[in-house]
Amino acid sequence: MTINVGGTYFLGAGSICRIAIAAALLCAPLLAGGCTTSNSNSSTPTALTEGPKDTGSYPNLNIPPQVAAKQLSKEETAAKLAQLKADEQAQLAKGGGAKPAANTAALNTLARTHGDDTLKQIEAKCDPALDPNCN
Repeated sequence: MTINVGGTYFLGAGSICRIAIAAALLCAPLLAGGCTTSNSNSSTPTALTEGPKDTGSYPNLNIPPQVAAKQLSKEETAAKLAQLKADEQAQLAKGGGAKPAANTAALNTLARTHGDDTLKQIEAKCDPALDPNCN
């Protein structure tokens, strides 16, 4: 029975209003503090009126970088691509293309046995400086 009384006291319409009024009173100074600014000159931001400044630190992101070279036009781009394609065709004509492996079966066998063979070679060697029981 006390659960029902507590539920109606804390979750009733009047209690929600009390909580809202208390929250508004507590937050009012915080909200009003955000509205106070001291801009004595004008409403225009400083960065827009004064422009970029050299602050002496590196890198200065306020000054746009200089262009290293002019951009290629569409005609120049097409000419460069045509030259690259011609060079590619000449290289393929010489036989410079990728060639498949001569014996893939031998390479697959090597891949399967290479690790085991290497371990056998390492274990077969005996270094008396590392292992005093070495024969």
